[in-house]
Amino acid sequence: MARSTHRRSVLALVLLSLLAEEPMHPYRMHEMIKERGKDKIANVGARNSVYQTIDRLVRAELIAVRETARDERRPERTVYEITDTGWAALREWTADMLSAPAREYPEFPAALASVMVLAPEDVTARLERRAADLRTAMAADREAMTVVPDLPRLFLLDEEYSIAVREAELAWVEGVLAALRSGELTWSAAWIREVAERFA
Repeated sequence: MARSTHRRSVLALVLLSLLAEEPMHPYRMHEMIKERGKDKIANVGARNSVYQTIDRLVRAELIAVRETARDERRPERTVYEITDTGWAALREWTADMLSAPAREYPEFPAALASVMVLAPEDVTARLERRAADLRTAMAADREAMTVVPDLPRLFLLDEEYSIAVREAELAWVEGVLAALRSGELTWSAAWIREVAERFA
């Protein structure tokens, strides 16, 4: 199969997956993303992002206009469908994203790299808040998985992964908190200067 030259994104992948199920209009896509909890993996905070991605997919000929629906009570709605090229891109992107870790730039590791600008007690308080938020998020994820009790595991893999990642992060954060509380992990401005001079 020829490699796709189209720029991929998580939101584009999610939209192509929805259109692989059936043709639909952008508002329905946006609502289904939220209903299925896929807004945890694709940023649709601004509805405009869905429309912009759809425009890009149309220009790349990965999707096409199927029809324009007119209803007296609603504004005109354009229904889109996935193309053969879109199917190929969807399969290729999914395979690539599954097999090759991407270089991502999350905020948390960046904050950890700068943690010494805060006092140890402030870091402790912030990580305690993060640990509490992680516990709340995991409980919500577990609850979401029970909403449709007979849903096959195949459709819950992303939720399972999210919980597993949060569990691992929580265990790590709790380990760092234990080291902070015991004094094993601590620092001061003078100590940081000393380390900087030693490794300069």
